[in-house]
Amino acid sequence: MSEATPAAAERSDDADIVIGVRDLVTHYGDRKILDGIDMDIRRGEIMVIMGGSGSGKSTLLRHLIRLERKTSGTIELLGREVDDMSDYEFYAFCRKLGVAFQGGALFSSMTVGENVMLPLREHTKLDQTTMEIMVRMKLEVVDLAIAETLMPAELSGGMIKRAALARAIVMDPTLLFCDEPSAGLDPVVSSALDELILRLRDAMGMTIVVVTHELESAFRIADRITVLDRGKILAIGTVDEVRNSKNDRIQALLTRRFEEEELDAEEYIRRLVGDKQNV
Repeated sequence: MSEATPAAAERSDDADIVIGVRDLVTHYGDRKILDGIDMDIRRGEIMVIMGGSGSGKSTLLRHLIRLERKTSGTIELLGREVDDMSDYEFYAFCRKLGVAFQGGALFSSMTVGENVMLPLREHTKLDQTTMEIMVRMKLEVVDLAIAETLMPAELSGGMIKRAALARAIVMDPTLLFCDEPSAGLDPVVSSALDELILRLRDAMGMTIVVVTHELESAFRIADRITVLDRGKILAIGTVDEVRNSKNDRIQALLTRRFEEEELDAEEYIRRLVGDKQNV
């Protein structure tokens, strides 16, 4: 397992790497959110990114799919530097990417089938019949064939998550990104969704990146886990390696133990007086 410093992150042969992040730094205003992130994700694996609230895991995901622009560093997907592409090039490149957003992000005015069909309408010139067949095939994959004509308001939380997955995979993407796929679901539905993600990887050969704070789900589906804390990588390793880590902060995360942050007196005074330059 790689621990302590981002530069120590495990690296594979270049042919195996489908996502490569090097020295990624990003800010929100003056606040540094990601600080030197360095990681590789291998072809056909499920990489889980986890960390506590404010660790930077969702920000990292948004950078990977170019919803936000970095301060510095590089992000390569399938050998292409994301920020070097023009908007038109990235739009075409999106055919290779699938994204299941937290909460599903389904359009409330469209049926489930229409929601799933959206990427096909946006990125292909297929005829209506062919698109309908592809939509039904993907709804079958996620065990949601009965919901094609339903509206999102008629779906349960688990059904919304599965519909979002169907839309994300309708174009058979090479890379699939999932943001908190099991958040807010009961244990039985969450377990079923985890099994679905595993089936997608095995049946469709996808490389899958999952951001989650659900430990049980992370341990069930991950080939490897990246642990973030305060914008830095604490470790990258297998489930067993992360479970057995000697890092105190990782163990605090796994046991949900509160760690009191050490107070910097000067920084505290600066926050009180609103002066970021001088005490």
